[in-house]
This record gives sequence, C-alpha cells and structure tokens, in this order.
Amino acid sequence: MPRSQPRDERALKAAVDQSAAVLTAAGFPRMPARVLMALLVEDGGLTASELGERVGVSAAAISGAVRYLEQLGILHRVPVAGSRRDRWEFLDDAWYAALVSKSSIYGVIADLGDRAADAIGDEAHHGARRARDMARFYRFVEQKMPELLAEWETEREA
Repeated sequence: MPRSQPRDERALKAAVDQSAAVLTAAGFPRMPARVLMALLVEDGGLTASELGERVGVSAAAISGAVRYLEQLGILHRVPVAGSRRDRWEFLDDAWYAALVSKSSIYGVIADLGDRAADAIGDEAHHGARRARDMARFYRFVEQKMPELLAEWETEREA
C-alpha cells in the first residue's frame, strides 16, 4: 500500500483557485465555482462558515453559491447532528448527475437553432447556416450522450 504524502496546503489552494478561475472563464458563476472547487478537494463536507473561511468570504456570501450548486445536483445538504447547522457535501457522481440532468437541453437547443434558421428563411444566409450548424451539433451531442455516459460508467467501474 503506497504511503500517503503530507498535504501541501499551498499547492492545493493554488490548484483550487486556478480551477475555479478556469470554470469562471468558461462561464460558470464565480462564487459557485470557488465553492465547488473548495468542496471537491475535501474529505467530507463543510459548513457555510468553514466554506467561507476556505474561500475567504462571509458565510452569508456562501448561501447563494451552495443553493446554485444544489440545484445543479452537484452537492447536497447534510444536517450536523446536535446543531442547527448544515454541512455541504460534494456528491461523488456529481459530474455524471449534472450532465444527465442537462441532457434533455440538447434537443431543445437544436430545435431553437432550426427555428431561428427557418425564421431567417434563406438557407444561404450566414446566420441561417450558423443556426443549422448549431442545431446539427446539439443533435449529434444528444445522440452520442447515452453511449458516452455508458462508456463512462464502464470506465468508472474499472
């Protein structure tokens, strides 16, 4: 059994901060990205106060972020025994669950792309071509998603 190395707090904080910055640059809201990454690396959950300490904001500032992440199905609330506080825990299958919960959106986006192209009415119009291309892309993603998720399950079990 390999020996575990001591936790490098500086390197961990840098990785968490950089990961949250990448998520934010990709369009994820800033505070939920920071909270998400803070919880991802924990062995268990954290209270709002503990999250606030990790992220460097007040516990009150954490509430909107955890609510957002809970709605996405990435984390859940666990009552702390003997306390009125809750602990927030990252779900082990959060990436999979979030993707599965969003899979129906691909067909909707594809339909909207087609509707936009239909409304333009001229298939040679650059906007219509982009809208059709978007629709084709999201239909492709929608078609491939079940296969990709099944492949992930196999990979994860290995």
